[in-house]
Amino acid sequence: MRGLWPPFVVIILVSFMFVSAVYCASLLHLERAFPLNNHGLELHQLRARDRLRHARLLQGFVGGVVDFSVQGSSDPYLVGLYFTKVKLGSPPREFNVQIDTGSDVLWVCCNSCNNCPRTSGLGIQLNFFDSSSSSTAGQVRCSDPICTSAVQTTATQCSSQTDQCSYTFQYGDGSGTSGYYVSDTLYFDAILGQSLIDNSSALIVFGCSAYQSGDLTKTDKAVDGIFGFGQGELSVISQLSTRGITPRVFSHCLKGDGSGGGILVLGEILEPGIVYSPLVPSQPHYNLNLLSIAVNGQLLPIDPAAFATSNSQGTIVDSGTTLAYLVAEAYDPFVSAVNAIVSPSVTPITSKGNQCYLVSTSVSQMFPLASFNFAGGASMVLKPEDYLIPFGSSEGGSAMWCIGFQKVQGVTILGDLVLKDKIFVYDLVKQRIGWANYDCSLSVNVSVTSSKDFINAGQLSVSSSSRDIMLFELLPLTVMVFLMHILLLEFQFL
Repeated sequence: MRGLWPPFVVIILVSFMFVSAVYCASLLHLERAFPLNNHGLELHQLRARDRLRHARLLQGFVGGVVDFSVQGSSDPYLVGLYFTKVKLGSPPREFNVQIDTGSDVLWVCCNSCNNCPRTSGLGIQLNFFDSSSSSTAGQVRCSDPICTSAVQTTATQCSSQTDQCSYTFQYGDGSGTSGYYVSDTLYFDAILGQSLIDNSSALIVFGCSAYQSGDLTKTDKAVDGIFGFGQGELSVISQLSTRGITPRVFSHCLKGDGSGGGILVLGEILEPGIVYSPLVPSQPHYNLNLLSIAVNGQLLPIDPAAFATSNSQGTIVDSGTTLAYLVAEAYDPFVSAVNAIVSPSVTPITSKGNQCYLVSTSVSQMFPLASFNFAGGASMVLKPEDYLIPFGSSEGGSAMWCIGFQKVQGVTILGDLVLKDKIFVYDLVKQRIGWANYDCSLSVNVSVTSSKDFINAGQLSVSSSSRDIMLFELLPLTVMVFLMHILLLEFQFL
């Protein structure tokens, strides 16, 4: 019939409409947290900066997908920390906040913040939240259940004079921030099924920092606040998922080479190769049960008790930590095993207390694979680049690489050195973390509904669903317009 479109036209047009909707979603950009020309840092300086994060760590659905566009590098000598942009208040203002899976609360600097940085070495303009300028801002009173709940890493207080719910974050190195909680609108773009809901918003509770001290006052890495991705009830992912706005799961895939970048979504990345390990119950952080470590397929002689979870030890996955930290009971056998394998071909040396090697060829050809084996039968396979850090070339032309793991007591922490070039899924519903080696420059499929309908995230170049397995590549806009023009002309002659 002349009034009906041919099936292939319908399929292509519907695909075009859906992919266009996904393509138009606003993305939150993650950016490098330190200048690119910062090459002079030593490992002890990186360890010192990571200690700040670890001090924070050691103190005590069916919804839409939100897609974040990632920039930055895992290279520790570029200090690869990441931050994203969030829009808060009415009218909305944009804030740059550091992503932190080791804490729960989103907080930004208040306009009256004392001792807060006013400039940033990151080349960004610092903004300050002013509740009096937002028509949707509300006060969190002392009687609010949120104020009386136990909130991780905070000392909740109440002012009888102002009836404001206040907080204090005090970190192990003396850094800290204090302020009060406010409620206001968070703006984002969500994708529900095959429909884009543009300019979505939700009322959330977050912190307004009135005072900062220590490392938080430094201008070289100053941002507008911290975005906690923890499991606590005050984390944004918990607040949004509780109301069915987003899934109670988030995922990332951090690109480790070249110009960096990657993917971060509030949603579940779907990939056949993902293996899962259960989270340790009743822990405030992302603790996993590490059972053993193998080098070149041989299990290391490590007492499993060294990895047991308690108040003072365990294994934590933290995407905000630059390096990786391995307990001494595991570090020494690991280095000994690597040395035994590579010593005939490379020259082991000690540089500033670090185990290093002079290598005349590619480390991937000379160094062994390592395997971290977790509960549930899930293994994390590490390439040499996942446990070695390049230090440049020596006078003889050989490259110097050093073990990136740092020896510690108590807590093993898997930071970006290990997490890069892998998909990671934090499934808070099933209380598990999954991972798979992956080229993070590629696009991924993300689950939208419990029936596993899914969209593409990252490069936003592929779309599909459980009912239609055809894949459509996202073409440049000019090409799509040209194809649409041809389709409409063909329709006129039907």
